[in-house]
Amino acid sequence: METISVPKFIFFFITAMFMSINLIHCTITYDKKSIVINGQRRILISGSIHYPRSTPDMWESLIKKAKNGGLDVIDTYVFWNGHEPSPGNYNFEGRYDLVRFIKTVQKMGLYVHLRIGPYVCAEWNFGGFPVWLKYVPGISFRTDNEPFKRAMQGFTEKIVQMMKNEKLFASHGGPIILSQIENEYGPESKALGAAGHGYVNWAAKMAVGLDTGVPWVMCKEDDAPDPVINTCNGFYCDAFSPNKPYKPMLWTEAWSGWFTEFGGPIHRRPVQDLAFAVARFIQKGGAFINYYMYHGGTNFGRTAGGPFITTSYDYDAPIDEYGLIRQPKYGHLKELHKAIKLCEHALVSSDPTVTSLGTFQQAHVFSSKGSCAAFLSNYDMKSAASVIFNNRHYKLPPWSISILPDCRNAVFNTAKVGVKTSHTKMSPTNSKMFSWETYDEDISSLGESSRITARGLLEQMNVTRDTSDYLWYTTSIDISPSESFLRGGKKPTLNVDSAGHALHVFINGQFSGSAFGTRKDRGFTFTGPVNLHAGANHIALVSVAVGLPNVGLHFETWKTGIVGVYSNGLDKGKKDLSSHKWSYQVGLKGEAMYLASPEGVSSVEWIQGSLATQSRQSMTWYKAYFDAPTGNEPLALDMRSMGKGQVWINGQSVGRYWMAYGNGECGKCSYSGTYRPTKCQSGCGHPTQRWYHVPRSWLKPKQNLLVVFEELGGDASKISLVRRSVLNRHHHNK
Repeated sequence: METISVPKFIFFFITAMFMSINLIHCTITYDKKSIVINGQRRILISGSIHYPRSTPDMWESLIKKAKNGGLDVIDTYVFWNGHEPSPGNYNFEGRYDLVRFIKTVQKMGLYVHLRIGPYVCAEWNFGGFPVWLKYVPGISFRTDNEPFKRAMQGFTEKIVQMMKNEKLFASHGGPIILSQIENEYGPESKALGAAGHGYVNWAAKMAVGLDTGVPWVMCKEDDAPDPVINTCNGFYCDAFSPNKPYKPMLWTEAWSGWFTEFGGPIHRRPVQDLAFAVARFIQKGGAFINYYMYHGGTNFGRTAGGPFITTSYDYDAPIDEYGLIRQPKYGHLKELHKAIKLCEHALVSSDPTVTSLGTFQQAHVFSSKGSCAAFLSNYDMKSAASVIFNNRHYKLPPWSISILPDCRNAVFNTAKVGVKTSHTKMSPTNSKMFSWETYDEDISSLGESSRITARGLLEQMNVTRDTSDYLWYTTSIDISPSESFLRGGKKPTLNVDSAGHALHVFINGQFSGSAFGTRKDRGFTFTGPVNLHAGANHIALVSVAVGLPNVGLHFETWKTGIVGVYSNGLDKGKKDLSSHKWSYQVGLKGEAMYLASPEGVSSVEWIQGSLATQSRQSMTWYKAYFDAPTGNEPLALDMRSMGKGQVWINGQSVGRYWMAYGNGECGKCSYSGTYRPTKCQSGCGHPTQRWYHVPRSWLKPKQNLLVVFEELGGDASKISLVRRSVLNRHHHNK
């Protein structure tokens, strides 16, 4: 054994010291004022960024922008169906590399709120549950049900253990300072009564028993049992109080905008109102605010739930879907965060004193040992107000709050925006699509080789297990040569009742029409005349899912697919085809042959030529190649010339596209007054989503493969790759 000389010993000591800098164990507790980090009360500003809704190449830039915007914490759900696509088979790679995402947040010096759920809602397919969970014997979701609790505990334990192994909880020197169990369970709990109450208590006890060393929260759960903190979600949370006087006021979801559904408008939330809502919460004694979303991102692949949620999950967030800063939202909130931080000491060390300054005006004052902060509010929706506070005059615009970190100087007013407004532009790239070719999803041979036949109509999800959006239902109907419509009478009609979400009808291989539901109705009907001839007629119906439901009491029991088929107008009147013998085919032939992937694309004979792309055929595959454009601006596909379908690049699914037109009331928008999603809508009379985000990291310099599956018919030759850029212009206060 050699003796270590002093310099060598010091070298080892210093090295060890540096190595442990990132592993300083934090104690995270709470009291009635705030979350307490290492004995220090903190006002924390957080923002939701969901790792699978962007690419690993984007994460660092997004988190850096969040930090520059004044955030302390990044909040994310954990997406069970992405991590465990089949029982016991785990995926923590690529966009699902949760550890890499959290370590990126840590590297940027921010904290994490890890919302394990594992139910997430989130406008995500099946609310984040894997579809196989529905088929566990005896299961009932989100209630006092042993098979469900066993599965939920198993996944929660797996995630917690993974975080412990990687030392990612603050108690082990990591960035995670909060965790959530369950999600917005309050309404379910009330509806389920004793079973709901029992389940909440079990979930809380199970989570706390995992001994993470950081507090657990439950949002929208008034009866969250100690030590779990109940928290608020909403457009406003100033009316919220925690269920015990020793718990802090936490706002887990301050909605920065709203999600978009195909066929609906685009929702915007004015930043003046969002800032006003945050300031109202802080002046009431709030200690933690999380913007949902701070960056919404993209529902790549088939991850959008709903149903009918768009591929874009932009959410009118401060950082847009493409990772670009949205002004004035980003900059105005950044100024708000600075103003709040200037008040932090006063906020965490005193309770507010509230005095009236007029009919709709108030002062909230926090003062303690030499520090004083005041919030002067004007709730009037129409009129500005002049108020006197501390013998000084202050002018408050309507529906606004001024922040005075020293009780004298107003450093920020929520309605006065001093930031330029950014204007985004989609411009053509130098990238051309070349050598378009098509492949026809052959309908005539459907049913011949079908492995599934049954009397009557089967529920779609039970057959597909969500391996595809598409399920074919095929049968035949015999028409007597004596039918009067064959001698020039009125054509018979076909009625198809569906439980969701879209439907295309083919008679004897010919497209006969489509019908679509909406997010609000859990069913719709196709009615249309059909071309039938004497003898056997082949009926092929394709039922199309547009994302599985993500919210609602026992949504796992909701039906999808065709529930009734009738013909009308034959000589014997209405004929019920529902109990016929039906054949089923899960998915498309092109899906089975992996046509969208670089490996599978050559497995069929494609038809060449420009005429093929312009034929506007339904149920058709298209492919082309393109070179990556120069520059580094974010990219998107302009799908305006197409109808409805899915699109892939180099085998990666960009997502579902649909040129459904936005309906709603557009035009009217005032920041003042209570915000609801029906306020400040835009995009009426235009396709809800025209552009589809193509991450740069998916591209190689040359020969990128673009594959499109079109359900309705479109002109693929007009699809183009565009780049998104931001121009700033001055903002004028109205």
